[in-house]
Amino acid sequence: MTSSSHDAYPLLDGIDNPADLRTLHERQLPQLCAEVREFLLSSVSRSSGHLASGLGTVELTVALHYVYATPYDQFVWDVGHQAYPHKILTGRKHQLHTIRQKDGLHPFPWRPESEYDTLSVGHSSTSISAALGMAIAAQRERTEKKVVAIIGDGAMTAGMAFEAMNHAGDIKPDMLVILNDNDMSISENVGALNNHLARVLSGRFYTSLRESSKKLLQGMPGIHHLASRAEEHMKGMVAPGTIFEELGFNYIGPIDGHDVNLLVSTLRNMRHLKGPQFLHVVTRKGKGYEPAEKDPIGYHGVPKFDPATTSLPSKKAATPSYSKVFGDWLCEMAAQDPKLMAVTPAMREGSGMVEFSQRFPQQYFDVAIAEQHAVTFGAGLAIGGFHPVVAIYSTFLQRGYDQLIHDVALQNLPVLFAIDRAGIVGADGPTHQGAFDLSYLRCVPNMVVMTPSDENECRNMLYTGHKLQQPAAVRYPRGNGTGCDIDAELQELTIGKGRILRRANEASATKVAILSFGTVLNDVIPCADNLDATIADMRFVKPIDEQLIRELADSHDLLVTVEDNVVAGGAGSAVGEFLHGAGLTTAILQLGLPDQFIKHGDQQEIRAELGLDADGLEQRIRQRIAEM
Repeated sequence: MTSSSHDAYPLLDGIDNPADLRTLHERQLPQLCAEVREFLLSSVSRSSGHLASGLGTVELTVALHYVYATPYDQFVWDVGHQAYPHKILTGRKHQLHTIRQKDGLHPFPWRPESEYDTLSVGHSSTSISAALGMAIAAQRERTEKKVVAIIGDGAMTAGMAFEAMNHAGDIKPDMLVILNDNDMSISENVGALNNHLARVLSGRFYTSLRESSKKLLQGMPGIHHLASRAEEHMKGMVAPGTIFEELGFNYIGPIDGHDVNLLVSTLRNMRHLKGPQFLHVVTRKGKGYEPAEKDPIGYHGVPKFDPATTSLPSKKAATPSYSKVFGDWLCEMAAQDPKLMAVTPAMREGSGMVEFSQRFPQQYFDVAIAEQHAVTFGAGLAIGGFHPVVAIYSTFLQRGYDQLIHDVALQNLPVLFAIDRAGIVGADGPTHQGAFDLSYLRCVPNMVVMTPSDENECRNMLYTGHKLQQPAAVRYPRGNGTGCDIDAELQELTIGKGRILRRANEASATKVAILSFGTVLNDVIPCADNLDATIADMRFVKPIDEQLIRELADSHDLLVTVEDNVVAGGAGSAVGEFLHGAGLTTAILQLGLPDQFIKHGDQQEIRAELGLDADGLEQRIRQRIAEM
């Protein structure tokens, strides 16, 4: 899709930026919303990407850019799954078909991509903190700039959002927080009465009356307090905003997030209000496309599909994903161990825990988007004598790092971390690449860190970690397994011991040993075959197999470490540290992710570009041999 048809998108075709949008008459906005929604559905169905969230925020996005003078006024989108309509209206509609693809549009708001993207995002619940900082900056610079944070109800479950609101309510800058609520059970409160109240409570007459009354009553403390309490009670009876009012925000809503004209009038009123404002907008994920409305989770991230059909194309993989391998192991283990407790920070589907949550509901805990809490909750379960398994993406465990150190490792508690999406994850890009976990885990005392090379190893390592009486982590990638044979019985592995899978020919001029960590073994094997190199599947990053390293160093000219993690501080660093400490002078080549944030794109494309596929590994090793 390089251009849109003028017949299909008569209004949208004339909009290359929000300034063009603001030339429309307000009565044209519903039609524009319909065109944006159709354009989004058409584009994403052809290219793949996030769909349901964006379909639900079309009217809100149009209204925001219509009322506010972007890019002078600044929007902060939380996470950014819902920001596709924002990209369409800010000069990127003709590139939308490239989203999440290598060298295409970034999957989330991204500062280098557009002046309309004020914060690069991808992780949840950062918007209010950033918007608060931007609002204070605008205030100190004495500008008239307006700042708006748009956050979903899921992201509002994170403590960081409330930390920011608590601070904002204390220092009271001019800013607006919009809660895009598409999941709370408040639909019965959305209707004519609430829409009318929103208009009244955000209108100039009400707000000027309120402010004038406050000034009048300022010198009469008793009456002022009584009037303030009366206003709180009045608003509390008609709107579920008490908690936000208590945090120091002026709460408006809930209002219909699919009535673009109502949104425009409400936002116009609120744009001029002083102090921290909170607008509660109710939307429906997948709005306007019935299959996505019925299954917003399934249509959250979609492959290419035909919008005319009522279901997404089914792709049955030849081998199970590592997430499914984990989910199956979890069910198998829970059937044997009633004290197993599985914890996820709102990633049930992504972590392969749907079946487990249904079969073992009393052993399953979804703590919402609260990674810090998930880790320390696991610590509490372990203290209570239970066997917690915290299932978490590599990139999200970063958010609970202090808790991992302070609440788990320092106390040597037996919490097992099942770390999904380790290494290169692909289309979600820099915010989601699992590039750092080996580095940030192996420096923590008491941790055992395991890197399975296939699904059978993954199962056995999970079992090993579950049996350990200390903190343990098993990290595995996004994607499918190798189709290897599965042991009939789970095996408890010897801690800190690797294994030799292939030995080099004794007659080789330069003897090379490749020390492989994790599923990179799939690319190491053909590379080693071509080089006639020894292969060691190291299995453990911590404790590292020092005896095996010493043996390989004594019998080879070059040791090559390969990992799907940054080289800095990773598994290769552990090998290098041991060689140096032991006084061994065998040459070492450390291969892994470079010291840069890895862009989005297909996993294999990115590996090839970084020289971490079989051909790239072979070329880099041959180059090092030539230099020796």
